[in-house]
Amino acid sequence: MVARRRVWLVAAAAAAMGVTAATMAAGHPGSPHGDGVYTSDFGTPVGDDRNTLSVGPRGPQLVQDTRAFEKLARFNRERIPERVVHARGTGAHGVFESYGDLSDLTRAGFLGGAGRKTEVFVRFSTVIHSKGSPETLRDPRGFAVKFKIAEEYGGGVWDLVGNNLDVFFIRDQVSFPDMVHSLKPDPVTNIQDPNRFFDFFGALGGVATNMLTVLYSDLGTPATLREMHGHSVHAYKLVSAERKVTYVKFQWTTMQGIRNFTGPEAMDMQARDFNHATRDLYDSINAGQYPSWELRMQVMPSDRMYKLDFDPLDATKRWPERIAPFRKIGKMTLNRVPDNFFQATESVAMSPGTFLPGAIEPSEDKLLQGRLVSYPDTQRYRLGANYADLPINRPVSPVRSYTQDGAGNNGAMKGTLNYGLSLTMPTFETSDAALFSESKVCDVVTQAPIPKSADFAQAGQLYHSFNWRERANLISNLAGDLGQVRSMLVRNTMCSHFYKAHEQFGRRIAKAVNCDMKVVREMADHLDG
Repeated sequence: MVARRRVWLVAAAAAAMGVTAATMAAGHPGSPHGDGVYTSDFGTPVGDDRNTLSVGPRGPQLVQDTRAFEKLARFNRERIPERVVHARGTGAHGVFESYGDLSDLTRAGFLGGAGRKTEVFVRFSTVIHSKGSPETLRDPRGFAVKFKIAEEYGGGVWDLVGNNLDVFFIRDQVSFPDMVHSLKPDPVTNIQDPNRFFDFFGALGGVATNMLTVLYSDLGTPATLREMHGHSVHAYKLVSAERKVTYVKFQWTTMQGIRNFTGPEAMDMQARDFNHATRDLYDSINAGQYPSWELRMQVMPSDRMYKLDFDPLDATKRWPERIAPFRKIGKMTLNRVPDNFFQATESVAMSPGTFLPGAIEPSEDKLLQGRLVSYPDTQRYRLGANYADLPINRPVSPVRSYTQDGAGNNGAMKGTLNYGLSLTMPTFETSDAALFSESKVCDVVTQAPIPKSADFAQAGQLYHSFNWRERANLISNLAGDLGQVRSMLVRNTMCSHFYKAHEQFGRRIAKAVNCDMKVVREMADHLDG
């Protein structure tokens, strides 16, 4: 045991030395500045940073040494609230270059011609676990991209906030807090517990079957951040200059190829380096091996939206390529590691509510609609009302607004006019091009599920597409967690969902977790397809 620990420590030290060497070579010294006089936060020179002012060398300290007390007080306030989800993150700067002219579909100027370049910042993350958790855990990976659009292309910021997996657990935002609570550690033991989250997923009635099938495949443990796709998950609306609306989904296709860990490989990597994904990304960029992804989109004409056997605005469903083929629209390359983790990766505020009205808009997806509100709200809580003014969030185009004051306000406003309507003073013009798209709504105001749930078909199709090894890994991964569930009701319920999706899938997982197939079949017979 001692020898093994010594080997692990040596390996960890070597890895740390490797990333330090790469960082130094890239021009990021460990000390930010070697020249100049050390100062306080207010720029006042510091005479001694080792000894507090006191009555004699051993006497009591004096309150008038305010810089020493300020240093300690500042230290006590370094932490801001951790993200409830997506806490463990890694970021990088880069550039997006468009492949062609999409002006027939959207007014978004950065997509209006080949070769147009846009500054981007990407934040990868795990979803459920805390800030210092291992990057090897089975979990969706957040894949969020902030586009900072040049003024010549219309200006503003668009956040494309997605995951590495193409579907999600739920379809209505009202279930999100319950889902996250079930996946988070038990409030008594502070340990994540499959009894809790399978109890929740079972009670959902099959909604999560497609996502669980993806998550428990090897796609749930990507080998690196560079070697995974990204998906918008939700549908969005592109709006043309003629006000025509087209529904689309987006996918980031890795140009490094897909590579995943098996369950045992993930455990082995975790024992050796639980920061492996961040280390791999930063080492690659610092070595000049810049990772890249092609942005593709699927187009769904409005007249086909209601002619499918599933709801295309349901976040638990993917759009089959035979219905909506992919089209390449651009390429993103990550080429710079942030100078400071907190100021970039921790302070970046990604939100699907940051979009381009009249060009790229959210669809009516019931989960997405909730995220439009909750994401910016959590950023206000974490970073304050002026989070958009932080350098990592600030657009490269001018900001002209009437917002004022609040903690952290940097004072960009000048003059007396702080309201948008005036008879006596000039105000900023509004843009007709930024008007929201129009749509006809004719329905009953109600609280009701979508009419086409189709919870099991796509999960079955996915299982059928797997080869024998992928199927075996899926069963092994899933049984590892489901087999820990004590309730036979929950176990049988989950197995009935997988059986409804694909009979072989259901039989194999039922056998692996010791479920009664007679009971499983009877429960599956009562499920809606």
